[in-house]
Amino acid sequence: MHKLTVGVLRGGPSSEYEVSLQTGGSILEHLNRDRYQPVDLFVDRKGVWHASGFQKEPAQALHNMDVVINAMHGEFGEDGTVQRILDQVGVPYTGSGPLASAVAMNKVLTKRTLLPHGIKMAHHTTLTVSPKLEEDIVSLFRSFPQPSVIKPADRGSSVGVTIARNYHDFADGISKAFTYSPTVMIEEFIKGKEATCGVVDDFRGEEHYALLATEILPPESCGFYNYEAKYQSEDTRLVCPGNFTSSEKTAIQELAKKVHKTLSLRHYSRSDFIVSPRGIYFLEVNTLPGLTSHSLVPKALQAIGTKFSDFLDHLISLARGKK
Repeated sequence: MHKLTVGVLRGGPSSEYEVSLQTGGSILEHLNRDRYQPVDLFVDRKGVWHASGFQKEPAQALHNMDVVINAMHGEFGEDGTVQRILDQVGVPYTGSGPLASAVAMNKVLTKRTLLPHGIKMAHHTTLTVSPKLEEDIVSLFRSFPQPSVIKPADRGSSVGVTIARNYHDFADGISKAFTYSPTVMIEEFIKGKEATCGVVDDFRGEEHYALLATEILPPESCGFYNYEAKYQSEDTRLVCPGNFTSSEKTAIQELAKKVHKTLSLRHYSRSDFIVSPRGIYFLEVNTLPGLTSHSLVPKALQAIGTKFSDFLDHLISLARGKK
């Protein structure tokens, strides 16, 4: 039986480098060796490509690949950059294309795209570096609803995110976010349950299949589902299906599908929400959700009886246009 050569692309010059290594490692571990010949495609922090341990140019590293599973996260791997490289080489790959990836990675562009479609989102604004930045921060703190959430506009995995409840936290949070991005987004803090929902294309007879809505219960020490709660803490609880009402569960699933379709995402995605007494608020979307042992999509797949290896089979089929 002919085995497909499957490149697992991981690493990269990203603030989510370590997470990508974990996702890629999990994929390499679970690929069916009877069907596939896996190749570890590692990109180091400086952007240098390696295939099976040897340094190569991207086109050389991708030579003879039947398909690539993109296990990258964050900038370079999830913002359309590596997607353009893969398109230029002509290798099929998992996940969304360059334009959809670029839009979804940028929280401001994502909100701007979704706003006309009736998706509830927290009040937000942006801030960029200027000669009167200190004045802008003071003015914004006074005029913007507090508490607030401060985020780099184009990073994932809650990197550089702060919940500010006073001016000191607000100013420090903005300074911290600027170390990751030239644009900072400030959002109104919405108190409620943290929820997430994955969407898989052409799955179980549906064009866009919504996985069960998962409730996220981070440890109190983290305060919210931050980087530590996502990838380091053993005390984070992921409840799937989550403790939501029947109508809330349905609404979360429908919203996740709507985000996926509106942003022209493909293969799979995962959208995050806050479920509050005021309604269900969309936070952000992940075009390449984490697939580590701590991650949400594998937990949701397990809850519906789908093996992770079967999910990888499905992604490979989607990427190769077989479904």
